[in-house]
Amino acid sequence: MKKRVLSLVLGTAVAASALVGCGASSKAEGTAAASASTNTTIKVAASATPHAEILEQAAPILEEQGYTLEVTVFDDYVQPNLVVDSGEFDANYFQHIPYLESFNEEQGTDLVDAGGIHYEPFGIYPGTKSTLDQVAEGDVIAIPNDTTNEARALLLLQDNGLLTLKEGAGLTATINDIEENPYSLSFQELEAAQIARVKDEVAFVVLNGNYALEAGFSVAKDSIAFEAADSEAAQTYVNVIAVKNGNENNPEIKALVEALKSDEVKEYITNTYDGAVVAFE
Repeated sequence: MKKRVLSLVLGTAVAASALVGCGASSKAEGTAAASASTNTTIKVAASATPHAEILEQAAPILEEQGYTLEVTVFDDYVQPNLVVDSGEFDANYFQHIPYLESFNEEQGTDLVDAGGIHYEPFGIYPGTKSTLDQVAEGDVIAIPNDTTNEARALLLLQDNGLLTLKEGAGLTATINDIEENPYSLSFQELEAAQIARVKDEVAFVVLNGNYALEAGFSVAKDSIAFEAADSEAAQTYVNVIAVKNGNENNPEIKALVEALKSDEVKEYITNTYDGAVVAFE
C-alpha cells in the first residue's frame, strides 16, 4: 500500500459548552447533528496536494459542529478507493467522476459521488522542450496510464494539434485510438504520480493539476497549454468526495461536503492555487 506514514488529524471535537455568544444557535444545531450521528470522527483518504490541504481548511468548520476530521495521505489512485469500499475509511477526496465510474467497473467496488468540490485544469508542461513549436519527429511525451486520465491527456494533445483520435474515442481514448500521429510521437504511460519525475527525460509531460502543483509548476506561468475553466473537460472532471453507496446521506458526510463548499474554503482555493485548482459551483 502506498500510504504516507503520517496521518494528519485535522481538528478535534468541540464541547457544547464552548458554543456560546454570536451564532451559538447554528453551532449548537451542528453539534446536535454530530451527536445524533454514529460517527463523529470522519476518516478521509486523500491525495496530498491539493486535497489534504483543502481538507485542512474545512477542519475548523467541522470542529464547530462537533466533528473530528482525520485525513490520511495516499500516494496512489487505487488504495484510497479500496479503503473506502472496505469501510476502513468514511470517504476519500482525490478523484473525478469518470475515474470513479471506471474504477467501480474494473474493481467491482460500489462507490458514489457525495458532492463535487473542485476541478483541476489538465495541462501540458515543459520537459526537455519549452514550447509546442519545438516538437520534432519521434519526441516522447509522458502521460497518465489510467483509463480516464489517459483519455483526457490525449484529448488535450489533440486540441493542440499534436495528434488526431479516432472519431468517437472521447473519454475512453487510449493510444490505440490515435488515428493520425504526424510527428510519430511516442508516449510513456506512467502512473500519474510518477510523471513529473521524468520531465528531464521526455519532451513534454501532461499532468493532473495536483501533480503539477507538487512538481512546483504554476498553471498560469508554466503550462504550455491547459484546459479552459469553462471547457467540457474541466467540468466533467470535477473532483468529488466519494463514499460507499448508501453512505452519501449520512450526517457526517453531508457536513463534510458542506464545509468543503463553504465560502471560506472557496476563498482559500482561489487565493492559494494560481488557477491550478478551481472551486466547483
